[in-house]
Amino acid sequence: MDTLTPTPDSKLTTILRHFDIRPNKALGQNFLANGNVLGKITAAAELTRGDTVLEIGPGVGSLTWRLANEADQVVAVELDGRLIPVLHHVLSGLDNVTVIEGDILALDPGKLMGTGGYKVVANIPYNITSALFRHLLESAARPSMLVLTVQEEVARRVCAGPGEMSLLSVSVQYYGQPRIVARIPAGAFYPPPKVDSAVVRVDVFDQPAVQGVEPNTFFRVVKAGFSQKRKQLRNALSGGLGVEAEHAARLLEAVGIDPRRRAETVAMAEWGALAAHYIRAGKTLRKRASSPSSKARSPRTPPA
Repeated sequence: MDTLTPTPDSKLTTILRHFDIRPNKALGQNFLANGNVLGKITAAAELTRGDTVLEIGPGVGSLTWRLANEADQVVAVELDGRLIPVLHHVLSGLDNVTVIEGDILALDPGKLMGTGGYKVVANIPYNITSALFRHLLESAARPSMLVLTVQEEVARRVCAGPGEMSLLSVSVQYYGQPRIVARIPAGAFYPPPKVDSAVVRVDVFDQPAVQGVEPNTFFRVVKAGFSQKRKQLRNALSGGLGVEAEHAARLLEAVGIDPRRRAETVAMAEWGALAAHYIRAGKTLRKRASSPSSKARSPRTPPA
């Protein structure tokens, strides 16, 4: 992983002053116009003239301009209406860029980009990182690759292995293989954020990492496991799935997982095996959970 050294860039602040724009903290705006960093981001995407790229939060178009010069088509989605005139000004000489004003989380990637196979390359607002991963990777038209600038701590969480797993890492690694390709110091941004950042590349699988289990069921089990992170799996699953602790323990033991383990230690294949067994055992567990013997008995009313 490279560490990128920021270099001065006065063009960004000149453009912002010209259009009388100040970064909006509520929108998580930290603009990136460092040529060295931008080059690393586009290199990580391995763009060709046949690629179509989705960029989220293009800002003043510094990255957009580079993407347009290396890819076939670029669709840039910007939430802040103040920046639309800036983008049209900066990108005026390019005929392969489509600028859309809107909230990417409210837009259907399939309608924007077609049937899939596109690449996502972006310096994203950090306050939507987890939601954006889900939105893109759970889309019916998934991209073939993501290259995203995120907080360094979040990048480490995305790429974590068993022992440090989280709901975010499972959610991303279910759909693709992530890796950190560069670290970006805070000083490379304007205004500089309080923490350093990193560029994460996710190579999206043709099929999810876990086969034979419907995604909604898989993530229901995973979310239950992470629902009470400090508790042992048997107790977390008991609460999250609505079954008794002894039944949760049996589920775990049936696939070779110690019920005393915690969710962060469970590997992807183990989650898959657990979810598959949960489906097989589901009817029995639901019957037990709804049976009179499993419910607290109401105290008897004394005779009048």
